[in-house]
Amino acid sequence: MAQSFLFKTILKTQNIHNMSTTATISAQDVNKLRQMTGAGMMDCKKALSESNGDFEAAIDFLRKKGQKVSAARAENVTSEGIILTHISADKKNGKLIAFACETEPVSKVADFRNLGQAILEVAVAKNPSSIDELLTFSLADGRSIQDNIVDLTGKIGEKLVIAAYENLSEEEVVSYIHSNGKLGVLVALKNTGGKDVSAIGKDVAMQIAAMKPVAVDKDGVSAEMVQREIEVGKEQARAEGKPEAMLEKIAAGKLNKFYKDNTLLNQDFVKDSSKTIAQILNEVNSGLTVTAFKRISIGA
Repeated sequence: MAQSFLFKTILKTQNIHNMSTTATISAQDVNKLRQMTGAGMMDCKKALSESNGDFEAAIDFLRKKGQKVSAARAENVTSEGIILTHISADKKNGKLIAFACETEPVSKVADFRNLGQAILEVAVAKNPSSIDELLTFSLADGRSIQDNIVDLTGKIGEKLVIAAYENLSEEEVVSYIHSNGKLGVLVALKNTGGKDVSAIGKDVAMQIAAMKPVAVDKDGVSAEMVQREIEVGKEQARAEGKPEAMLEKIAAGKLNKFYKDNTLLNQDFVKDSSKTIAQILNEVNSGLTVTAFKRISIGA
């Protein structure tokens, strides 16, 4: 009987202590944690309750919540987001980032867009060679980009990811972002002759956005793609009843048509189909050409 009474007394004391701890979590505390983390009011209240009012522990609780959300949505499709680009002051370097999320409303949220811009600024300052390296760099709060993405995932409740990162350097680099904000292009131009070629560069970038070339010129097409096109050409000719002895020649002709339609310098210029991109560039400055381009899109 005495032991039972003692156990009940201890349990009652613990309950009173727990109630007292909960009571000390004021609306001001909840708001303070919300300002510190950007998490929702109810999430902050729960975090403080679970952490007995310890702010550092509450922040860790929210971060762990973010990690759980991130893991739970790992297989979700990120078909929305924003494209961000930066061209250096001397126009010799360009960077392109796709910061993706699951739904269009989230792509318009200030916290999402601000984080995307902060990531781009770090890319400009640190010049990483890959997304993996970019994720390790710290933002102004001292925490890594990866940790910031995880935290915002917890707050927003959607998968967030740096879907692409491109970096080009040349005599002049020009960028273009399509009106939907989900498609971006970088173009590297050589032999500018000291001229500002940003206008024709933008035209070429828009061509790339619309026509989706697979390479700058035929030399940039992979051997695997060339072989596939040859085989497809042969099968098409065979299906049309052409003699076996003619298949190689016919396939070669189809391959040249493939180069014409799918390599940038050989494509007809969209604004003037009587000229190729190579010809248009040469008219601006003799020898002006494209050495590389990057085209990234979200959800398409």
